Amino acid sequence: MDHGGHGGGMTMDLPPFTLGRGLAYSPDLFFLVGCVLALALYGWGVVRLRRRGDAWPVGRTVAFVLGVLTVALVMCTGLNDYGMVMFSVHMVQHMVISMVSPILMLLGAPVTLALRALPVAGRDAGGRARKGPRELLLALLHSRYLRIITHPAFTIPLFIASLYGLYFTPLFDFLMGSKAGHIAMMVHFLAVGLVFFWPIMGVDPGPHRPGYVMRMLELFAGMPFHAFFGIALMMASEPMVATYRDPSASLGIDALTDQNAAGGIAWAFSEIPSVLVLVALVFQWYRSEQRQAKRSDRAADRDGDKELAEYNAYLASLQARGR
Repeated sequence: MDHGGHGGGMTMDLPPFTLGRGLAYSPDLFFLVGCVLALALYGWGVVRLRRRGDAWPVGRTVAFVLGVLTVALVMCTGLNDYGMVMFSVHMVQHMVISMVSPILMLLGAPVTLALRALPVAGRDAGGRARKGPRELLLALLHSRYLRIITHPAFTIPLFIASLYGLYFTPLFDFLMGSKAGHIAMMVHFLAVGLVFFWPIMGVDPGPHRPGYVMRMLELFAGMPFHAFFGIALMMASEPMVATYRDPSASLGIDALTDQNAAGGIAWAFSEIPSVLVLVALVFQWYRSEQRQAKRSDRAADRDGDKELAEYNAYLASLQARGR
């Protein structure tokens, strides 16, 4: 397959889209290397913990691996080639990489794994604390920069702007005009998804740790805009994005029908992750309540029900006074 079509706005004459063609292996080198690196580093962290005799939940590893594989699925297959010439396929890429991949990767708790697996740098000869990768990561986690970019007042508008500000302005066509622009856009989608969902459902420590009700509100704050974006594309009476205005005849598609399909995909996806996240949140909430209950039970066992004994003594003292 000719990959020359990725740059300079030339269209590749691809045959009509089928699932088989869409899922054929056709790697984008940048994302291929990125995915392999991410899996290798995560694997290294897990092995390091295991060797030390520390446990790491299998569910987290599975979630992270699936998250990385979903990135590979949309960026290292024919979907990436078709996404250059078909709005509907591009929208699948955008939705997966900005909503499915980040949620799965965050459920894998990569930051917690890094903090536990990376060695502590120790001190130099002068007794000053050294700065190793772990210390730099901690500094970043506590930085004002991260506090700003993970704040809902920043992430929700960013999430919305990534849709309206990109597709309804010339910016999208500009980015699609070069391979670097296309990669930058996809990386941006992934990053926006990560900072948006991190405070909501990340297992990792972060600058913002809102309560469960706040998290649900944050989740739902962006969704109507997302759904409306999908509806706008579905209702449009003319192609809105220049890149996809004149599809190659070999594809056998109509630009407007394809754009309506893209809108339907965007609309459906605004619902799917919401449900996934909601289920995960309710489960996390339930688990934290269980832990809280266990903690107070354990405290009661430890104190020999000291609180109860104190209360009984207090009642006895009241009775004594009442006599």
